[in-house]
Amino acid sequence: MTDRIVVLEISAIEAVHLSGMVRQFLELLDETSVEGAAPPDPAVARLLPDAYADDADASAEFRRLTGSDLLDRRRHDAGVVLATLSTGGPELDIVTAEEADLTRAFVLTLDGEESGAWMRVLAAIRLVLASRLGIETEDDHDEEDPRFGIYEWLGFRLDGLVQAVDASH
Repeated sequence: MTDRIVVLEISAIEAVHLSGMVRQFLELLDETSVEGAAPPDPAVARLLPDAYADDADASAEFRRLTGSDLLDRRRHDAGVVLATLSTGGPELDIVTAEEADLTRAFVLTLDGEESGAWMRVLAAIRLVLASRLGIETEDDHDEEDPRFGIYEWLGFRLDGLVQAVDASH
């Protein structure tokens, strides 16, 4: 069976910002320990949800047994995203780069594993950001707050990637 290829095009400035978000996500994961109880950070708790809604002890045991593997998978996926982003050329300094450099097309060719990693990372970062912004429903949105723009952009990119993967099958 051949692996499906997906081509993703973003601007260089989007790639730079996404790299920064993925690095921050990795820092969050590296600061997280899995000891069983729900993590005190609500953003991390959304990444390691309770497996049993009605049984805190069973959820804690499940998290203790599986949480490290889940975090390792998230770290691996983030590493895949960073590796694919680094294939587009040298990193740009947003402050000193020319506008033409920042807006140039950044074309990525992703195989099935890479596409899956991208989807999982975009969704996970979006979950963390939703937690930080207090988003629980579609109505929890402040159009004046630029952080909601980042949340929306992540959703737009995730949706586009899901559609591209679906079209390649």
